[in-house]
Amino acid sequence: GHNVGFDVNIMGCEFHRAEINTEVAKRPVLDTCTDVTAGLLKLPGGRGGKYKFPTLSELYSYLFNQSFEEAHNATADVEATTRCFFELIKRTIFTKEELNVTEDYYQRFQEYNLKGISLIGLQHINLKSASEEIKIRQETAGLKNTKSAISDDVKTNFNKARFAHLHNHSQFSVLQSTIAINKLVSNTAKNKLPAVALTDNANMMGAFHFVSAVMNHNKTAKAKIEEALLAHEEHSETEIKPIVGCEFNICENHLDKSKKDNGYQVVFLAKNKKGYYNLAKMSSIAFIDGFYYVPRIDRSIVEKYKDDLMVLSGNLNGEIPSKILNMGENQAEEALLWWKNLFKDDFYLEVMRHQQQDEDRVNKTLIDFAQKHHIKLIATNNTYYLKKEDANAHDILLCVKEGEKQATPIGRGRGYRFGLPNNEYYYKSEDEMKKLFSDLPEAIINIQEIIDKVETYSLHREVLLPKFDIPQEFKDPKDLEDDGVRGENAYLRFLTYEGAKKRYKEITPEITERLDFELLTISNSGYPGYFLIVQDFIAEARKMDVSVGPGRGSAAGSAVAYCLGITNIDPIKYDLL
Repeated sequence: GHNVGFDVNIMGCEFHRAEINTEVAKRPVLDTCTDVTAGLLKLPGGRGGKYKFPTLSELYSYLFNQSFEEAHNATADVEATTRCFFELIKRTIFTKEELNVTEDYYQRFQEYNLKGISLIGLQHINLKSASEEIKIRQETAGLKNTKSAISDDVKTNFNKARFAHLHNHSQFSVLQSTIAINKLVSNTAKNKLPAVALTDNANMMGAFHFVSAVMNHNKTAKAKIEEALLAHEEHSETEIKPIVGCEFNICENHLDKSKKDNGYQVVFLAKNKKGYYNLAKMSSIAFIDGFYYVPRIDRSIVEKYKDDLMVLSGNLNGEIPSKILNMGENQAEEALLWWKNLFKDDFYLEVMRHQQQDEDRVNKTLIDFAQKHHIKLIATNNTYYLKKEDANAHDILLCVKEGEKQATPIGRGRGYRFGLPNNEYYYKSEDEMKKLFSDLPEAIINIQEIIDKVETYSLHREVLLPKFDIPQEFKDPKDLEDDGVRGENAYLRFLTYEGAKKRYKEITPEITERLDFELLTISNSGYPGYFLIVQDFIAEARKMDVSVGPGRGSAAGSAVAYCLGITNIDPIKYDLL
């Protein structure tokens, strides 16, 4: 076979699960994917500077000077591997010891195959198409028809229910999404959806921008609504509830960096500002303590910072879906119970329909789990781009991230690259999502419960600076009453004009006007303390003979900074802004 070691490992796992003793791993192997065939093709890119192992397509093309048209069709792979194997025998690539043959075997084999090695003539079946045909027959026979079980009340609630996207990645999921935050918000408003979540991968960098963008939209929308009401007119504006979330990589031990463990992708949503702070804390831990290939946390961190958070089970890389596909339903159910016991009614099973067979398999089990353990289902679409036609641009972005060519086929293993399987990962409309989940109405209806659990809050806050200790004569008693900065402004003005006396031979009306304008600007923006702090450590640095530059950037355009000794360039003399 080709890359037989992989097949042996897979078979070994299945034998182990079934508790069947086998000696399959001890059997001799004849493999067309080895260092020997790598040496034949001499393809760069192997580990340690060696040649890389050839894919079946690459080996086939090398041996027969023709392309392998139906790669990864099971029967075609068998036929191609067989032809490659016989051709390698003909070229005496395998030793007689490996083949367990006599010395004259090669001569007889070559004489028998004088015309070359031909295909053995298998009839190829497109397994995907065949599976689809079986699925259609089953549905026609009524084996999977669930719509008849939906009551009229549920249908009514489904028709009234509002959809909201709860699993969205933005540009802050670096090199993974093409969605700009302002576009995410405007698209939500355009679709008149009541809420939208931001769930970037492991980081909270976009949270402030996201909440601010939604708040700005709501401010405008509210004004238009009030204006329409006063005029007794209808309005089409919709206020949006921002839901801050994060998609974390949950590994076994976030401090263990002895082996690669990217963990499972699980979505967390903040119910309020305390929940937001918990997300921020977990994100910091993921990057500072847990980063190994990717930022990671583990269950102990989740247990510590679980308050005021909701959890969605995630995409196919989530713990429960991944275990359904790769380990079995028992292990998946154990994981489900851990999350349910920890988050109670704030844990939801996430169902996605991106037209993928593996999702269909997972969803069937998730629905069974939901019924068995009384966990609510939530319909989501894992969005990485806004429009369906953006799929190609997004794929190019992934190639940039992975350092791959777009021509490299998407898949797993050597010779393949990461990529999304189709163009369904876009921001679907409410109608599209309802159509997708018309047979599972509760997954749409339950979304409102999550929206209702979320409090609206702002992430904006005043600039936090250390309190600068000013001389007593400049202190203003009113500052103690309203936490003002009158004293800091007065002291800054004093230092500025004292410095101006040293910097300029004469303080002209032009200089006074410039300084007063800058001081007023600093006062209005609330930054007098900042200038006092900076001038203090710059002055101290110069006293200690620490090298300090003459100034750079916009600071060099400030006459106040020049008078305070922060910079050594006169912006008035050089007409700097």
